[in-house]
Amino acid sequence: MIDLPQCRIPKTELSTVHAYQLISGQGISSLRRIETTVRELGPHEVRVRIRAVSLNYRDLMVAHGNYVPVSGKPVVPVSDGAGDVVAVGSAVTRFRTGDRVINTFFPAWLDGAPSAEKTTQTFGAGSDGVLAEEISVSETALVTIPAHLDYAEAASIPCAAITAWNALFVEGSLKPGDSVLLLGTGGVSIWALQLAKAAGLRVIITSSSDEKLQRARVLGADEVINYRTTPEWQEQVLKLTNGQGVNLVVEVGGEGTLTKSIAATAMGGTVAIVGGVTGFAGTPVDPLTLVGGAKRLVGIFVGSRTMLEDVCRFVTVNQTRPVVGRTFPFEQAQDAYEYLEAGKHFGKVVINVIDSHPFTLNFGS
Repeated sequence: MIDLPQCRIPKTELSTVHAYQLISGQGISSLRRIETTVRELGPHEVRVRIRAVSLNYRDLMVAHGNYVPVSGKPVVPVSDGAGDVVAVGSAVTRFRTGDRVINTFFPAWLDGAPSAEKTTQTFGAGSDGVLAEEISVSETALVTIPAHLDYAEAASIPCAAITAWNALFVEGSLKPGDSVLLLGTGGVSIWALQLAKAAGLRVIITSSSDEKLQRARVLGADEVINYRTTPEWQEQVLKLTNGQGVNLVVEVGGEGTLTKSIAATAMGGTVAIVGGVTGFAGTPVDPLTLVGGAKRLVGIFVGSRTMLEDVCRFVTVNQTRPVVGRTFPFEQAQDAYEYLEAGKHFGKVVINVIDSHPFTLNFGS
């Protein structure tokens, strides 16, 4: 980390920055690189020079208009960014210049249970996100990066890691020795795999790719299932758990997987719904399968800043390094979106913002 308590960045270098905008509902092709003016900081705001951002399936939903009501106005997309504090407002107490930070997913959800008030605003959907060279945000919307992580790794934390943490340890209430089923090898699932193994959980994971399953084994997966060659994978899960099922399923699939996830869950267990890649239209759920097995479905809507801080402490203690599947330069942001949409990734897809526009610090007065 570079400590910059006496560094001054010339005003001319801060006047404009590059960013991307897209129009929700008009697809990935609407992504455009623009120049935008840097605004003055409020007393409690922090300016962050973004070095890396990571993409989530949610970013595809925003592009295609499937996440929030479409306004027709351009928005700076992407929710997850990592970078350096380059300026602070007059009343900021949480950070100083030179600190390495990541942003929260919900700027207003600091702690406690979710509410409409806390979760109305999100980065990269209804309001501008972090696919930009610089952002200005409230100091309360930032958390310090674990010291052992680089920027690309750190950028993978804000959405995927909090979601996995919430599913496993907050709503899932899992403890060492419990079992969890993870669907696929995307960002949330791989984060959940790494967190689960560090916490002493038994992990079963699915994929359509034997190569990806082998990589999951290297990360510690106890059992793997190819859902193409084993379409009734819920039966295999039951076999692997002596007919009991798992304590928790992290459900990311949607149509075609939810009923199987419920069947693979142990009595008294939980299906944590964190997304629906294929949607949930027409998904039949028999309430008796929940009542008879004392099972529950719970929706996971990312998480709070406190959860993010908990993840960062856990990652630091265990020296966990998240899996960055592939990185793209800032100029190839659209290629990164298309790569994610094609489902080729294992772990996180990251855009390195800093590579596109080297950040020059001017020391002295």
